[in-house]
Amino acid sequence: MKKIPERTPLNIVPFIDIMLVLLCIVLSISSFIAQGKIEVHLPASSSRSEPEKQVSLIVEADAQGVVFVDGNKLNKVSQLREHLASLDPKQHVQLRLDEQCSFAVFISIVDLLKERQHENFSIATKQA
Repeated sequence: MKKIPERTPLNIVPFIDIMLVLLCIVLSISSFIAQGKIEVHLPASSSRSEPEKQVSLIVEADAQGVVFVDGNKLNKVSQLREHLASLDPKQHVQLRLDEQCSFAVFISIVDLLKERQHENFSIATKQA
């Protein structure tokens, strides 16, 4: 007579490990998606013109003076210098600075643009 083997219990620990890794991935991706939404209150201008269609790079600064390039937060000004080094000086750069942002941040960004002989930039404003 054939002996029926005993069933071993199902080990769910590897399944739980995989689920935790997937949860971590989903949470980290969702935080990257949320970073793309930078709250910038543009200053008002009565002479506002329509934005250019061919914007190669968007440089933003929030009220605290934190600088973002195309939605990615920069830790140092040298990182902005690296982004500008890879751009052709003829490509358009749009500056979007919060109305509460310090003037020193604006000047440092413009100085970097001038340092790279990059004079094709515009400053975004909202209609007054």
